[in-house]
Formats: sequence, structure tokens, C-alpha cells
Amino acid sequence: MSMSEKHAAPRPMTKEEKRVILASSLGTVFEWYDFYLYGSLAVMIGAQFFSAFDPATRNVFALLAFAAGFLVRPFGALFFGRIGDLVGRKYTFLVTILIMGLSTFCVGLLPSYNSIGWIAPVTLIILRMLQGLALGGEYGGAAVYVAEHAPVGRRGFYTAWIQTTATVGLLLSLVVILSLRLSLGEKDFLDYGWRIPFLLSIFLLAISVWIRLQMQESPAFQKMKEEGTQSKAPLSEAFGQWKNAKMVIIALLGMVAGQAVVWYTGQFYALFFLQSILKVDLFTANVLIAWSLVLGTGGFIFFGSLSDRIGRKTVILSGCLVAALTFFPLFHALTKVANPGLDNAINTVKVEVAADPAKCGSVFDPVGIRTFTQACDVARVALARSAIKYDFKATSDAEAKVLFSGKETPIKPTVNENIAAFTAAAVEAGYPKAGDPSIVKLNSVIPATAQAWQIIGILTILVLYVTAVYGPIAAALVEFFPTRIRYTAMSLPYHIGNGWFGGFLPPTAFAMVAATGDIYYGLWYPTIIACATFVIGLLFVPETKDRDIYDND
Repeated sequence: MSMSEKHAAPRPMTKEEKRVILASSLGTVFEWYDFYLYGSLAVMIGAQFFSAFDPATRNVFALLAFAAGFLVRPFGALFFGRIGDLVGRKYTFLVTILIMGLSTFCVGLLPSYNSIGWIAPVTLIILRMLQGLALGGEYGGAAVYVAEHAPVGRRGFYTAWIQTTATVGLLLSLVVILSLRLSLGEKDFLDYGWRIPFLLSIFLLAISVWIRLQMQESPAFQKMKEEGTQSKAPLSEAFGQWKNAKMVIIALLGMVAGQAVVWYTGQFYALFFLQSILKVDLFTANVLIAWSLVLGTGGFIFFGSLSDRIGRKTVILSGCLVAALTFFPLFHALTKVANPGLDNAINTVKVEVAADPAKCGSVFDPVGIRTFTQACDVARVALARSAIKYDFKATSDAEAKVLFSGKETPIKPTVNENIAAFTAAAVEAGYPKAGDPSIVKLNSVIPATAQAWQIIGILTILVLYVTAVYGPIAAALVEFFPTRIRYTAMSLPYHIGNGWFGGFLPPTAFAMVAATGDIYYGLWYPTIIACATFVIGLLFVPETKDRDIYDND
């Protein structure tokens, strides 16, 4: 590519380029829709496929099956990334969409535990892992394919359309679920209606495959193939040579890790915080999140385009820094508006766990499978799960005690027993009870109160942070690596960052809440990682917006 081409003025999209964006984005929306359906319906899926266990345990297993999809994403990135660099971009992510679509459709057909026993949950986990593997290969292929079609000076804008797909996929899954719940009623939805969103995916799959079959291979890959400069061993070249492996590490720690925690905090942890800590009902929480996604999604295109002008590094790192500085005040504001009774109780009701520190262990339990036996530990976990803020008081007493405004509530043997007892004691001491009229509640998908719109405003700010860090990331990663190993090299840091740093954020943050008694303590996880990414990125990440992506060196 000549220097005149390299610095040519941006031109409008051609018809073919629009088709490339449509084909890649539509397929990726579909993949994210499939992936998020499971998370949105995890409780119902737990009841269907893990019914041999008590409700608390079945929910844990359902979430672990969801986590399995995140766990295998980097392996999908390696497997399909290698194929993409050897065989081509187009055919690789055609395979990934078929795997994702068929796996999702099969979840909708899968008999329950009551019908076929242990085969049901085992098959479910296998299907979830196939979804994770497919998603691990899909994103890199779509991002590379679009970027390698994009004109000079417009890669940020073009690839930003791919970045909208995760949010649009989440929004689509929420809309389908809410629509079915309203039309079928809660009972029928619980009985059979939850399967319909999974079965509907077969139509989305057919459309996506048909569109992608019309596409041509990316020009950068085609040029490399014609010149015979393809990598013969992309895995060993990407990770076995220090100059490339170092770039992978810098991309992970200096861009993707911070982007991932900002993304998952702004969308998934915000939803979890509303439901599990602020006790907002499922319907209301989903509608509020959906509105914030509708209002904020255009930010992906804005920040992707902005990165074409001022640089990927500037936009991504600025987003990480601003998010890290404002997470705590925004979540405090969310509590004050969504559940003012809880906000008041946190500041006025004193709850203490008084115990001998030697008889207290760690309650850090990010995957939710530990069994607690010490009274001190059982009490702290129960308080955290009840969204009751507590302070720990070290004593030499033989028995642990829980005090609500100085009044002792006996500690029962199990966490679940204590949740009911502590909730009742907390209400008596001044905490809001379930269904308190001050807690935000919607009766339709149209928010009709100032309280609801205030919450949507706060959530939209969080979504805009997501768009700032995520909008330019695809262009930045594509430009970061040479063509011959691009698919392989960029996919791994992306999926380790988003699958592990981001995907495990909600359970890890809640485990931090349980360990400390502070409902906001889990925010230190994204805050510290976002700050670390800002520093590492500032020192080690080069600006890439003017790079020639046809360059193989």
C-alpha cells in the first residue's frame, strides 16, 4: 500500500462493504443472542436440568454450566483462530455459526432431568461448551473480516458495528424473553415457554448462513494467499516467538482486561446488582437494562468513529480511567434511587457479626459451591446473600453472634435457614421488606415514573462507558498483529480478557461482598483492573490507527 493510499481521505461505504458489515454483524448478533439466552434463563434451566438438587444448589450448577461457556472461549479462539489463519476468514466463522446455532437449538429440544436423568445435565454442559468454543472463534473471524474490508481511515467506524452485536444480542434475548412471558403468562413460560427462544434461533441461523455464503474471502487474506506468505504454523508463530507473544500479553493487560471489566460491570454486574442486592424484581430489572441498552448502543459507532480521528489507545484508556473513577458513586446513586429504603438502612441500621477471628475462615466463594460449617462463616454468607451490610467485630467469645441494632439473632446451622431469619430481623431493625413500595417496580415495558427514568439514566452512563472501551477494541486488536497470524493472535487475548476477566466478574465481585459485608466492595475488582490497564496501556501500548494492515511484518 502506498503512502498516498495510507493517508487518503475516508470515502463512503460501497454496497459490497455494507453487505460485509451486515453479514458479519447479523451472524455475531445471533451468536451473542444464543449465548445470553442461557444466562437470562439460568434459574429456569436449573429447575429443568438439575432438579435432583435443592433450589440453591441447582442454581449454582446452572450458573456453573453457564460459566463453562466462558471457560472454553480461549480454547475456541486458539482452535478456530489457527484454522482462520490457515484456511481463511470466511469459511471459519461460517463453521462457528453453525456450531453455535445447532447447539442452541438442541438446548430447546433437550429433555429434562425428570425425563432422562443425569444424561440431561451432562448433555447441557456439553452444548454450553460447544457454544463457548464457537463464540471463541466467531468474534475474531468477524472482526478481522470486517477490518480487512474496511477502507483506510474508517476501520474504527466499520468494526464498531461488530462491537454493537454483543449488546444487541443481549437486548434481543431480553426482548424475546419478556415478550413470551407477557404473552404466555408466567406458568406456561415456566412449563414450556422458556424453550421457545432457543428453538427460534434455527430461523436466525438459516438467515445468517445464507447471507454469509454470499460473501467473498477478505482481500488481505486473499492477497497473502496469492503471495504465498501465509503462516504454516500460526499457533507456534503467535505464541512461540517472544516478539509476538509479548504483543499478546500487552494486548491482554494493556487493552482487553480493562475493557472486559468495564463492559461486564456496565451490563451484567449492573443487572445482577439490581436483582440480587437491590431486590428489584426480574421483569423491572430487565426492562430498565433494556432501555439503557437502547439509549446507549449508538455510543459504539460514535466511539469507534472517534478512534479513527484521535486514536484507539486514547479512547479505550480514557474510558477505563473514567469508569474506574466513577463506578462507586454511580452504584451508590443506583441504590439511593432504586431502593431508597435499603440506602437509608445501610447508613442507619448497625449490623455486627461478633466472633473470635480464629474461628472464622475465608468466605470467598466465586463459583458458589463451598459448604460453610463455622457459625461465623455461615452468618456472614447469609447476610451477604440477604443484601444486609454488616461489620465484623473481633471478640474472644466462644460463640459467634449476629446483632441487629444491638439485638442478638441466633445463628442457625445452614446459610438458607439464616437468610430467612436475618431478613426478618433486618426488617424489624429498619431494612425495607420484600415488595416495599419505595423499591422501583414497573408494570409495563414503558417506564412511567421519574424514579425509573433516573435509574435508566444511571444505567445508560454505565452503558456509554462500555461503548467507549468496546467500540474501538476490534480495530485496535486487528491493527496490533500482522496478517499472517492476526486471527489466532488477536482472538486469544480477547477471549481470555472477556471470557475470564469479564465473564467471572459477577460471581467474583459478589464473593468479595460476602467476604466483607459491604455491598459495594465487589466494585474494587473492576476498578483495580481498569486502573491497571490504564497504566499498562499508557506505558506499553502503541497507537495503531494509521497502521497498514496489509503489512505482514
